[in-house]
Amino acid sequence: MSPQSDRTRLIASATRRGLGRRPVSPPVERASTMLSDRADAMRDDSEGPVYGLDGGSAARELCAALAGLEGAERAFIVPSGLAAVTVPLLALTRPGDEVLTTDAVYGPSRRFLSRYQAARGVTARFLPAGSDAQAVLDAVSERTRVVLLESPASLTFEMIDVAAVAAGCRARGVVTVLDNTWGAGLAFKPLAHGVDVSVQALTKYASGHSDLLMGGVAVADARHARAVGDTIEDLGWHVSPDDAWLALRGLRTLPLRYGEQARSALRVAEWLQSRPEVSRVLYPPLPGSVAHDLWRRDFTGAASLMGVVMRGGDAAAGRRLLDALTLFGLGYSWGGFESLVTHETHQMSYRDHPPALEGELIRLHVGLEHPDDLIADLHAGLAAFTG
Repeated sequence: MSPQSDRTRLIASATRRGLGRRPVSPPVERASTMLSDRADAMRDDSEGPVYGLDGGSAARELCAALAGLEGAERAFIVPSGLAAVTVPLLALTRPGDEVLTTDAVYGPSRRFLSRYQAARGVTARFLPAGSDAQAVLDAVSERTRVVLLESPASLTFEMIDVAAVAAGCRARGVVTVLDNTWGAGLAFKPLAHGVDVSVQALTKYASGHSDLLMGGVAVADARHARAVGDTIEDLGWHVSPDDAWLALRGLRTLPLRYGEQARSALRVAEWLQSRPEVSRVLYPPLPGSVAHDLWRRDFTGAASLMGVVMRGGDAAAGRRLLDALTLFGLGYSWGGFESLVTHETHQMSYRDHPPALEGELIRLHVGLEHPDDLIADLHAGLAAFTG
């Protein structure tokens, strides 16, 4: 039998046989105390969780599904996407170590490195966002313990040859951690490209409904899995059974939503690129956009998140654009069923190496609305931008 697709496996894990009569989805078990039948079984985790922090049926099923999706030795869930990034950094670094990343790393991840980790003796270096694989490897020092990657990168969507970085880091004894929220564990498989730890915000596409906060950590080998698991246990981080159940429900339909939103996003990106008000669309699947060739080589699909560099304008024009839109919600996050828009130009000032932008930077997330309706909405927004 040929290997099953992710689309099939995410559903087949719910309908597997041999478990007796049961619901399709595991029950929501709200519990702090877990009872045992015998005293000698109270600490035996082979019979199930011994305390609520260990997670119930929905959490265990979700972790198993994520491990299968990512091709991981083991997968963990934590209370937010940011926690998915910070847990491996805490687990795999010690005072005196260095984390190497790029200027375009997710803002809260940068804050964690610059504020929390720096105060505890772990330093960070931020390379230019457009650094290629060789530039990253050349920057590795004796103190570098972890290389933290995003590809595509936050806001400006630069891409990097992940496999080349991962191979070079492994040869140097350096651990690689990749924030794969854009790829969702579906369009890109970090562990298959040699990455040690793949993290993503399950808040986004896995949830799909903008109604929970959660992160996933998928680990390639048992040694790193033990370090990550011990850190989660020591911090006492736990995901509620209701949220685990909701994320598991969303995960079943992830491939369908992800693919449909990508098709709509490409139509929107193509239309925007044709507009005189727009200088560039930062969307790797768009021919001529940032690292399109690398995306074609390594990815099997695409998220529906993009950046739009306007042709000139100022902050007031950016606000006019956002205020004129009626279908794009004004809110942060992405990956849900609804389209969203944010104005991101000011975020560039936080970088050590700010990019040269021709105008205001707008971020769009394309949801499940009809793309023709979204384009009509954007038409009104562009008119307000120039007005």
